[in-house]
Amino acid sequence: MDEQQHGGTARPSGRPLWAGSYGEPPHPAMWSFTVSLDVDRRLWPEDVAGSRAHVRALVRAGVLDREEGALLLDGLARVAAELAAGSFAWAAADEDVHTAVERRLTELVGAAGGRLHTGRSRNDQVATDLRLWVKRATADAVAAVAGLVEALARTGAAHAAVILPGLTHLQPAQPVLWSFQLAAHGFALTRDLGRLEDAARRADVCPLGAGAIAGSSFPLDPEATAADLGFAAAFGNAMDATSDRDVVAELLAAAAIAMAHASRLAEDVALWAGRGWVVLPDAWATGSSMLPQKRNPDVAELVRGRAGTVVGRLAGFLATLKGLPLAYARDLQEDKAAVFEAVDTLTSSAGALSGLVGGLRPVPERMLAAAEEADATAVDLAEELVRGGVPFRRAHEAVGAAVRAAAAGGRRLADLTRDELAGAAPELAGADPASLSVAHSVAVRTTPGGTAPARVAEQLELLAGAAASARDRAGRLRPRLDLGLGGEQIPGPP
Repeated sequence: MDEQQHGGTARPSGRPLWAGSYGEPPHPAMWSFTVSLDVDRRLWPEDVAGSRAHVRALVRAGVLDREEGALLLDGLARVAAELAAGSFAWAAADEDVHTAVERRLTELVGAAGGRLHTGRSRNDQVATDLRLWVKRATADAVAAVAGLVEALARTGAAHAAVILPGLTHLQPAQPVLWSFQLAAHGFALTRDLGRLEDAARRADVCPLGAGAIAGSSFPLDPEATAADLGFAAAFGNAMDATSDRDVVAELLAAAAIAMAHASRLAEDVALWAGRGWVVLPDAWATGSSMLPQKRNPDVAELVRGRAGTVVGRLAGFLATLKGLPLAYARDLQEDKAAVFEAVDTLTSSAGALSGLVGGLRPVPERMLAAAEEADATAVDLAEELVRGGVPFRRAHEAVGAAVRAAAAGGRRLADLTRDELAGAAPELAGADPASLSVAHSVAVRTTPGGTAPARVAEQLELLAGAAASARDRAGRLRPRLDLGLGGEQIPGPP
């Protein structure tokens, strides 16, 4: 790998920005251990936008005159153009994206580039970059999760009449519509949309102007800078602004919970496929290099596995935070690797699951057979007795006796005749065997949120509306970054 181009780890040829009082250059091993450029270079749009806002703040404060400000703004636009085009030459001396941008700016505009960092520390700089990125990344995550909710709603609506056994303890419990179970996953994911949006709202506070720890002696206006960058507010305490990483912890928590929900959906898909209840789409399944007949739910299994990675990132980062005194400590450099990986994983997982769920083809006859063979309508017979005046506890015992009688003969509850039902328990003498029908069981669950077809149709409509609204709000969460390139210029994923 070319060290000059790709930010290698040999001893830097230039002096780090912090080395004013140092007589020796950094040891190569120390430099390799501490540099963060390979991780944080993806923050370059936020760094350029934040630097341009800081230039305007310095002009407003009278630290720079208008000519100097224009020179720096033009230079930063040229840096952004190189980064956007992929022609930017990363140097071995670039400790992080912040020093890389400033180094290249100084190469382009001369000594005036050294004035950019007046009244600013990398502490408030990186905190600002990170919050801008969190707003953008959260918008991406919301859009991806909303797409998964939409896929669940569409697939449910396309197969509205399919019945399968709803499981508790992995055993058949009651028959439900397959679309009802898909909707259940959708409702969990809509809560994740809310958590992600909440995290973005709390990230909407600008730290720029806080300096290293104590604010600035220059007459900067943090409120004006916050408005310039599109933040809702400026920081209230400089020490908190530079050391706070709640925004990362909260986004990690939202992502971890969302991945837990995605993992549960993935487990259901794998279970359905393993029991032959669904056929996986060709485009979203894999095969075996040895066994020609295999159709493997690899997407589901990878989502399930990667959920653990995101949960681990949350736990690890909270463990880092809990041991830190105020204010800034280099431990906080670990925030970016954690949150970048977590959000990337959530976004890609939601996208892959959307494709998988959207192409699932149920096998209705196998699902129905599984629902019918497991006495999953036993509670319906008990409720029939309750409607006739039998207390529920006694009805439960009576039906339990009938279940035992059927099992003793190797039969199902629904196979018993009226006489056999009455022989199992006197209360069952007048019971209507029609109440044991799977279709009847589903149809009578008409309470709000239930599995009756009309109720499930309502749920699917709610989910589709919630997903569309979330997509719309995601667009408003996304910051518009002024890079000097004639509008918002945000590259795709690195």
